[in-house]
Amino acid sequence: MTKDGYLNKKALQTDVKGLIYQVPGGMLSNLMNQLKEANAMDKYDEVLAEVPKVRADLGYPPLVTPSSQIVGSQAVLNVLSGERYKMVTKEVKGIVRGEYGKLPVEIKADLVKKIIGDEPRITCRPADNIKPELEKYREEIKEYIEQEEDVLSYALFPQVAMKFFKYRQANKMNLDSEIGDVASGIQPV
Repeated sequence: MTKDGYLNKKALQTDVKGLIYQVPGGMLSNLMNQLKEANAMDKYDEVLAEVPKVRADLGYPPLVTPSSQIVGSQAVLNVLSGERYKMVTKEVKGIVRGEYGKLPVEIKADLVKKIIGDEPRITCRPADNIKPELEKYREEIKEYIEQEEDVLSYALFPQVAMKFFKYRQANKMNLDSEIGDVASGIQPV
């Protein structure tokens, strides 16, 4: 955005170089904002040229959220620091470690070493390393479960879901959940 609140004219133009640079439209405004904050808009074309290089280096992750922003931010860092991968975001380290899944192309060993050193890499499906937790959540809220979705709600939003479960239970018992003791059914008169 410009100072007067309008979109940057560069973001509104159709540029066939977008096909060369492999930059989705939504990524352009983010790149421009990063460069503007760094007072480096003069590096815009250089950053655009760096994007496909970073993407190739990182094994061609698809340029969709979040990997498009990860690639774009790293391109900005590479250009602004004057040295490729001198500074690396934690998200790029995550891509290299395999936290985002298997990449279409293997990353070169020397770049892996530069970015994460000797840290172990995930070679399986990343979710396979997560312990199952659904039964633990089911046990934690067993007194509140009315439908299967309750367990999922609690797993995703524990504080909000628990507050809702207590409110729902109090309403069924015609109790004021703010001043009454819902667990024992005690309600002030």
